This record gives sequence, C-alpha cells and structure tokens, in this order.
Amino acid sequence: MSKKGKIGIFDSGYGGLTVFKEILKVLPEYNFVYLGDNARAPYGSRSFETVYKFTLECVQLLFEKNCPLVILACNTASAKALRTIQQKDLPRIAKDNRVLGVIRPTTEVIGQYSKTKHIGIFATEGTVKSESYLIEINKFFPDLTVHQEACPMWVPLIENNEHLSDGADYFVKKHIDRLLQCDDKIDTILLGCTHYPLLMPKLQQYIPSSIQIISQGSIVAESLKDYLSRHPEIDIRLEKNGLREFYTTIESEWFNEKAEMFFGEKVDAQKI
Repeated sequence: MSKKGKIGIFDSGYGGLTVFKEILKVLPEYNFVYLGDNARAPYGSRSFETVYKFTLECVQLLFEKNCPLVILACNTASAKALRTIQQKDLPRIAKDNRVLGVIRPTTEVIGQYSKTKHIGIFATEGTVKSESYLIEINKFFPDLTVHQEACPMWVPLIENNEHLSDGADYFVKKHIDRLLQCDDKIDTILLGCTHYPLLMPKLQQYIPSSIQIISQGSIVAESLKDYLSRHPEIDIRLEKNGLREFYTTIESEWFNEKAEMFFGEKVDAQKI
C-alpha cells in the first residue's frame, strides 16, 4: 500500500490562510501542506491563460508533495483554472487525485442567507470578469439578483498591512458605495476573495448593520468535511497526525512575517 497523503491548500499568496484557519477548526486531525505562490501574486489581474498555467504548476507541486486532494483556496484560481484542471489535466496526470475550489461550496448555500433575494459580491477583477459566481449561483438559486464589484486595491492594501489605516477608508468606502448604489435591496454581501476578511473592521464601519457580510472560510471548511464523509475512497488515503507544512515562492522570512496576520498564529514556511 502506498504511503498515505496530505491535504494540499493552495493560494496565490496569503489569503488562503484565512480558509486554512477555518478548515483546521473542523478537521484538525488531518495532515496539511500549504503553498503560497507569493512571488507571482497577485493573480487577480492576470489573464485566464496565465492563472491556469501558474495554478497547474502549483497543483502538480502539491501532488509531488503527496497531496491526493488539493483545495484551491483562491477565488481567482477557482474561477480561471479549476474547471480546466479537473476536466483536462487530472485524467492525464493524476486520475485518482482531486482538486476542489472555493466558489462552488459558497454558491451552493449563499441563497440561504438572503431574505430579499438580492446579494452583492466583492471580488478581484479576475473573479468578477470570469462571471463564475453569476454562473454558479444561477444553477442553485436562479431567483437571486446578484451584483458584483471589483476591488483592485483591496489585496495590495492588505498585503502591505495598510488595510486598517486611515488611508484605506477611501478605497473601502468607494466600492461599498458603488455596490449599494446598484441595488437598495441588497441584504447580504459575500466577500469573494480570501484576503477580504481582514478588512472586516472597515467593512462593518461603512456597511449598514442591516446587511450581513459573509466570508468563505467556515463555508468551505464545512463543505470539505462533508466531502470527505461522502468520499471515503479519498478520506482513506489521507494521514491523520495533525501535521502542517508551509511553503512559499518568496523568501520565507517575508512570508512568515505577514502570514501570522492571516493565519492567527506563527508560521514557519520554507521557500520553494
């Protein structure tokens, strides 16, 4: 029998750590490998072809790290690369492995949060342009009215630790105002980027308290737990020693310094 493996978690940078943190709350016994492609981040403004190429490279690296299950904890990668990897690449390079994203689990439940059936989404330019959320939400909740707002400055603000500064207010309020001006019936806003939970204090400052703000981490975590219970053929291939490994494509000291802000505890990553 081959050696049991780990769950791989991939993000273009740090944002996936907010999802990883929530996954650990419900699946602490599993072994995990986190990979952040920080050297090539952000992915949000890159072309479909480039995001697909970079994501596939990182997925293959996680396969080499003995991860038969990989979670794309990145909305841009989920929007621009996941389907092609699932349909074209997995049958060719690793037919028994699985790659999952963060968009599908979120769209399966988002309609349950809204009473008015009007929701807004904040996301990167790449995710908005892909229309992945619009397509997937329509499959599960065709009666929902959905408005998207691209927020290109939010990730740079967060990654430069300026997201809670006074200077961030302009860029946060600007996109909130744009979204809410589109539709005064919006009662639910989805944060369609794994970085954005770090902006929650600013978002709550400018978004009316009558509107609920949904981040993806806990949704994705519960969905993964459910997936493993429904797919024992995958679960049986996974080691459960509670071990964690972190890798990044930048200098590890730089990654570790910022990663704690996203993950909530110290991280000891290796450059790869």
